[in-house]
Amino acid sequence: MTSIEAVTLEVADPTAARRFCTAAFGLDAQIRLRASEAPSTGFRGFTMALTVSQPADVTSLVDAALDAGATPLKPVTKSFWGYGGVVRAPDGTIWKVATSVKKDTGPATRRIDEIVILLGVADVIASKRYYVGQGLAVAKSFGRTYVEFAAGASPVKLALYRRRALAIDVGVSPDGTGSHRLVIGGDAGPFTDPDGFAWEAASPAPTR
Repeated sequence: MTSIEAVTLEVADPTAARRFCTAAFGLDAQIRLRASEAPSTGFRGFTMALTVSQPADVTSLVDAALDAGATPLKPVTKSFWGYGGVVRAPDGTIWKVATSVKKDTGPATRRIDEIVILLGVADVIASKRYYVGQGLAVAKSFGRTYVEFAAGASPVKLALYRRRALAIDVGVSPDGTGSHRLVIGGDAGPFTDPDGFAWEAASPAPTR
């Protein structure tokens, strides 16, 4: 089964972006950063989603992101599905932090249970078929609305959402042009999917 070994965000200033990821979410080894000046305007077509265990963790992580320089897109709030909020990092990446649990069971831990790359695609069924052909296994599927692939041993999971619906979910316009500023590393790469998202052959994490 194909799995994701690395997520690389292409940013103008990798040092500043690393500082943000560490301060906001405590993410270091899970997210790689690569310098890029590729033109990109508006919605880049994807969201990095962090799933946590309880509302206190959502609030703690979103507050830390705002303190680290993020811009709020959707304030932390309770909804019928749970509790969550959305911010845009200084490098332009959109981050969603959420939990399906509505009540705290203890103090905030800032522990992240899942990292999910949500790709906004033109045709969920066509993209699902494409990714199955690349060796990914479907874990959940809701027709033309949403598909989630099995993560296996990877700390990162891939999911597909309709582009317009994803943009509405995170509080931005669906319009956007240029680079996605995202490269996914896995054992099936390299390839580019029908919506222009690039995959590359996974390489060992850089040492410091």
